[in-house]
Amino acid sequence: MSTGHSDSSAAPSSAGPVQFRLVTRYASRSAEAADDNQRRVEAVFAELDRTRPGNVSYLVLRLADDSFMHISFHGHAPGETNPIASTGAFARFIDGHGERRQGEVDQQNAGLVGAYLTVIG
Repeated sequence: MSTGHSDSSAAPSSAGPVQFRLVTRYASRSAEAADDNQRRVEAVFAELDRTRPGNVSYLVLRLADDSFMHISFHGHAPGETNPIASTGAFARFIDGHGERRQGEVDQQNAGLVGAYLTVIG
């Protein structure tokens, strides 16, 4: 799984902050692997809730087939570390990810067409 910097096409040539937008999807090997994956994702959210980075929007969905979709927006200068991937909880999420996953990770840059956000949970 990428840490979010295969997304150089989202970055203009200036050295200022950029809004990186990534959509990542992958399948789980089993329902048990999906449960373990979900616990690890929840730990990432708990750390983000504690540290409250101001340059991150992050949403993870567990689909009915036990696959996962991550949608992340993170703003930082090109070459700087993705603020989600730099958390300790994300490092623990990545550990063993290949064993929990079936197949490859599909990660793509995304362009924002529109957004309407309310409090969800």
